[in-house]
Parts: sequence; C-alpha cells; structure tokens
Amino acid sequence: MASLRKNRQLYIDAEALSTLALVQEGLIAPVTKLMNREEALEVNKTKMYKGVPYPFAFILSPSGKRNREVLRKAKKGDTLELVNENKVVGELVVDETYEIDIEQRLTCIFGTSDPYHPGVKDTISRLGDIAVCGEYRVEYPLISSSIKKVRNLISEQSAKNISGFMLQANPLNRSHERMIREILDHSEIVVLFLLKPFHNSGWLRYDIRYEALISFIENFLPKNRVIVVPLENSYIFAGYNELVLDALVAKNYGCNRLVVTKNHTRLGSYYDKNRLNSIFDNSKGIKMKISTVDHYVYCNRCRTLVSNSTCPHGQHHHIHYHSASILKLIEAGMMPPSILVRREVSASVLSTLFPDRFENIQELYDALVPNEGLMEEHSEEDFYIKLMGLYQTSSLT
Repeated sequence: MASLRKNRQLYIDAEALSTLALVQEGLIAPVTKLMNREEALEVNKTKMYKGVPYPFAFILSPSGKRNREVLRKAKKGDTLELVNENKVVGELVVDETYEIDIEQRLTCIFGTSDPYHPGVKDTISRLGDIAVCGEYRVEYPLISSSIKKVRNLISEQSAKNISGFMLQANPLNRSHERMIREILDHSEIVVLFLLKPFHNSGWLRYDIRYEALISFIENFLPKNRVIVVPLENSYIFAGYNELVLDALVAKNYGCNRLVVTKNHTRLGSYYDKNRLNSIFDNSKGIKMKISTVDHYVYCNRCRTLVSNSTCPHGQHHHIHYHSASILKLIEAGMMPPSILVRREVSASVLSTLFPDRFENIQELYDALVPNEGLMEEHSEEDFYIKLMGLYQTSSLT
C-alpha cells in the first residue's frame, strides 16, 4: 500500500509550490491553470495567452528519477498527491503528460540556456523533461491571506486609485522613502510588493527587511494607505518577463497602476526619452497603467534629495543610494549615515542582525547617552538610535 501511494506522489520544491499557488489564486490571470501541450507550444511561439502578453508556457515538469517514473506511468484521470518537504500540500488530477525540451524551456525563460547564466544555473537542476497538466489545488496560506488583506483595505477605504510598487528594500534607504512618498502623492493606496527571493545570496533576510519597512510606514506615513505584501519572485519572474508578470500580479491584487523606477534592471533598454517602449508597447493587452519614478540621489550643493533630471550640479556632487554598498556597511556592523538610511531603520536591522552584541547594554547606554535621570530599561535598538544622535552632534565637528 505504501509503495502504491509513492507511485502516486509528485515531489515539488518550495519554488514550484509558490508558483502553483500564485496561479491558483488568480494572480497572473488570465493564466489560471497548467497548460497542455498544444497551449504550451502556442504560448512559446506567440508570447500571448487569451489575448494578453505572457512570456512562456506555464507548465509543471519537476525533476528527479522518481517524478519521471510517476509521470511516465500516469494516465488521464489519475490523482497525484503533491508533496513538498515530506508533507502533502495538494493534489493534481492528470489530464495529459508530454515531453518537453529542457534547453528550449530555459531559453524561453532566460533568453539563454547557457549553464553559467545564474538563472539557468539555479533552474536547470529543478526541471524534468516530462510535463503534466490537469486541475490541481495546493495549500499555501501566505498568498491567500495577503490577497484578503489588500482587498479588505481597498474596500474599507473605497479606494479607486491603487498603485503597486515592487521593492527590494535591501536595505530600505532614503531614496526608497522618497519614491514611496511620491507614489503616495498620486494614489489613495500604495501596495508595496516586498520581494522575497528563494535564493538569498546578497539579500538581507525577508523578516529583517519587512520589519524595517513596517517601522517606517507606521511611524512616518499616513495610516491605512500603505500595505506590504510578500512577493515570492520565483524563476518565472526572470529577465524581461519580470515586468510583464509584475504588471499582471499588481493588477490582479486590485491595483490599477504599476510604478517602476527608471533604473529598474529589467527596464533597461526599454526606457528611452521619457517614455516606456518595446516591452510595454507590446503589453497593452494587460490594460494596466505603467509609470516610472525617479531614483533619487543626495546633492551636497542642493543639500537635499534630488533627481538627476532636476539637479543642475554634476555627478561629483551626488551621493548615490547604492544598495550593495550600504549593505556592506550594515553587514560589517556599522550604522550607515542617516543621510543614507533612517536611524530607526538602521537600528531595527542592526539589532536583529547582531543580537546581544553588547555585554551590558544598560551600562553602556547610561554611560554615553543623556537621559532624564530616571531608571529606565533600554534595548539595543534604542541604543543605536541614540548613538546616531551622538554622531550628528555638530558643535565639536
């Protein structure tokens, strides 16, 4: 009996589970199901699905000898259990199985099948050569609960103008804050899709970035007008596909506008002379307003955050909000200057990254920080905030 059950189980990883859930919840509609062979071939050829741009076929072809054997023997009408990390997370009723060309699949997604390409390298080991389609269901509360929160907020506010903004916040810096405020100026509600990658190299943990963003929203933005949504950006969001899928996700969450930065890595050659072209000229079927927002710099002559298009001073007067460089300071345990990262954000990140860093935080706090003469307990986060205040004391500098 146990052996029979194993022959009816399909093993999928977290990335596949998340992507199946994304489609199940209608977040990249009109794609709402796994595609059969005929549909897959048509989408790969035309880059369209039901009149809407879609970059490649949505299929399930998990790797592994056991999965291949299960799919090879599967018949129409068979019910397969979907298993992730030794737990049954859903089921699929087989409609059709068919062979795929892995190299062609990789080229459709990434524009190349070169095994040294980072996206290809991460994906090639998880692709099998047999795809399966059919009705399925999966359990994935993270996505369904996020949809409910966003739609409840839209309903409560009776909002008509909702903007979506994809954000890494790695870490959240002053330029991000300025962009969020600018988007909020022209929106009733802003949905911040905080990217949650499956491969964390070069990223702060999601929970650290989330808490820093929530701290900023709760303390410095109008209440009930900004909401944070985790967006697990799996392999389907690769390359130029990302912007098309971002637009579909934002639209299906309830947004009627997607905002992207002018230096978005996936916008690249598609942005020219103050207009979006190429990819979005070919994406009108999404029926989603796409707009751009400037990426800000700090000008030491203007003494404020400015965009390159409004500042008359040269690049040599600009401090750039280069996330990788700021992250290096944080990972070294240093507080970035508050001109780069708000002190409350730095304190939140550092106190999480380096817990119990100081042997006696209370003694250190009392020795270095002015107080009201009262006995109070202080956290490491409090200490970082006060320490930044000392850095900014100017009479002796």
